[in-house]
Amino acid sequence: MSSTKKLPLWKRAQAHSLFWPLATLALILAVNASLNPGFWVLQWRDGHLYGSLIDILNRAAPLMLVSLGMTLVIATRGIDISVGAVVAISASVAALMIGGTLVINNGVPTHVSRFPMPLAIGCALLAALACGLWNGLLVAKIGLQPIIATLILMVAGRGIAQLVTGGQIVTVYYAPYFFIGNGFLWGLPFALFIAAAVYVLVHLAVTRTALGLFIQAIGINPAAARLAGVRERLISVCVYAFCGLTAGIAGLIISSNVKSADGNNAGNLMELDAILAVTLGGTLLTGGRFSLAGSLIGALIIQTLTSTIYSIGVPPEINLVVKAAVVFVVMLLQSADFRQAVRGWVVRPQAANKGGQA
Repeated sequence: MSSTKKLPLWKRAQAHSLFWPLATLALILAVNASLNPGFWVLQWRDGHLYGSLIDILNRAAPLMLVSLGMTLVIATRGIDISVGAVVAISASVAALMIGGTLVINNGVPTHVSRFPMPLAIGCALLAALACGLWNGLLVAKIGLQPIIATLILMVAGRGIAQLVTGGQIVTVYYAPYFFIGNGFLWGLPFALFIAAAVYVLVHLAVTRTALGLFIQAIGINPAAARLAGVRERLISVCVYAFCGLTAGIAGLIISSNVKSADGNNAGNLMELDAILAVTLGGTLLTGGRFSLAGSLIGALIIQTLTSTIYSIGVPPEINLVVKAAVVFVVMLLQSADFRQAVRGWVVRPQAANKGGQA
């Protein structure tokens, strides 16, 4: 029998990698429910499921997608702080190509897009993929530090997005495009199915193939992985490209949700939220250990926290400070060293020794 199985159920639950992320999410949900009596209420209207929980899930979908890509990048010891700019580029390309006008044909109102919607979506995703490839080549082939390589695109990407939109907010008038961010499938928001599909594909790729082991090996020691025959540079480039692609999909959802694209503000600070979500989910910033499910939970923590801050009426000028303070406390609670230190302050050494002898 392994040593883990000898532990009590509570200790075994605490040892699970998702215990503290789930406990944090449950705590924030409980606080939100205490402030909003109707928080748990779900209603079925017009074939759709509505409620605060559904709203949180729907709004968290873009961050979930970005967090999935960021997880793999961080697992290889990298980081991508340009995902917010890539979101803006993808949203701007899609909105500009779709545009849309309302045309009356024989008395029937018809929405007409500037380019076919599949072509616009494909171009937006290709642009996001190219951004990720650019980051990957700078990091893996040229050898730039990940934060410096992606900082270049973080700055330039906003300029590219503003060039695409002409510095204006591009409004979309093509109704079929709105389904991506506002549509429902089987009663649930369509964006959730997109995030779930991407998660399942990535999960299968890292668990049913050797890709997950390769990524972990690169994160633990890139040089050793290379000597062991792992194509470290190729995998790193692909990981950054995937991160760009997930940011592009998130850009489509966001622009569809607000029916427009703002090159200056779309995806603003999303890179920080994604890094926070990945960290809250238990992925090590030093690479080598990652959790896709933990990153999804981390994204839900961030979105639930944001909803809580708005629901209690925190003034906009200090909500970022409140958010940062709460995240700081949560990170402390998830730290095993911090918990051990607190336990040492509370429990006297004699009492601990007696407990151990008993």
